Amino acid sequence: MPYRCSIYNLGIVANRTIPGVPPSSIDSIEVRISFGALPAWAYEVEARLSYTSEYTDSSGAPLLHVYRLLDGKYHHFRYADRTEFLVDNAGTEIWCCWADPLTIEDAATYLLGPVLGFVLLLRGVVSLHASAVVAGSEAIALVGPAGSGKSTTAAAFSSRGFSVLADDVVTLDDEGDRFLVRPSYPCIRLWPASVKALYGAESHLPLLTPNWDKRYLDLSDQFQRKPLPLSAIYVLGERCDDAAAPFVQSIDHADALLSLIANTYTNYLMDKEMQARQFQLLRRVIATLPVRKITPHADSSRLQQLCDCIYTDFASLTEDSSYRTVHV
Repeated sequence: MPYRCSIYNLGIVANRTIPGVPPSSIDSIEVRISFGALPAWAYEVEARLSYTSEYTDSSGAPLLHVYRLLDGKYHHFRYADRTEFLVDNAGTEIWCCWADPLTIEDAATYLLGPVLGFVLLLRGVVSLHASAVVAGSEAIALVGPAGSGKSTTAAAFSSRGFSVLADDVVTLDDEGDRFLVRPSYPCIRLWPASVKALYGAESHLPLLTPNWDKRYLDLSDQFQRKPLPLSAIYVLGERCDDAAAPFVQSIDHADALLSLIANTYTNYLMDKEMQARQFQLLRRVIATLPVRKITPHADSSRLQQLCDCIYTDFASLTEDSSYRTVHV
């Protein structure tokens, strides 16, 4: 039987269970995923390189190459560990394969992040590299590059009873007077150091996959399954040893715009039309919503203070509705 689920509010049908994503009924099929092999023709047609990752593996090879096939009708993702994805330009079909000793759990880490992030972009949805937690009936986005502590901070909020709406990819669905964040999937992926800081021992959470040392936090009981309006954005700055940390600072519109552009998901695959759409949307985001910089302390024992700092600041913002005035 085909596997049906919803990820980022996309009705998905797959030929295998997607790790970390529970099955659910869907109203329509928007994306089909085929695990196990790519179509044979994908290796026979001309492939034009469109992107090479600046990050490399231990041998110095780029972590990712992306190719355009058939004049851009398809996009071929080739990772250094020999995991591959083929995505059609409409964002409706995905094929995936991997090589031993990797597993579908390894492939799912790419699928649920950069691959579906790119699918959303193809479908006209700009997303932030961020996590989102729920405060009342609104969403707070925690924005930052890899390693900045987005997932760890979201997990710290969940340990205090807050629901999580999204991890890694935070959508910005433009509804004119507000921006909606779609639910992702009910888990957070954490590095061992984060697990130890949050729970006292790395072994507190299970391994995501035998081939990787990241751990898996199940959010089944603390996951927000419906979209919510985004009400504030916190950009995670570099950790510091300042005694005053964690602390929040305001950001002017120019710096806020640059921060969000730098942390737009899969921005390295945007064409000029996508870049123009992203720029206009982000200008409206920063004019509509408060964007703040949060500086965490280097001491991981202050994670709960970080949550306090963010939530206290958010509460003060929501009491002052003046920030919602739009100046575009």
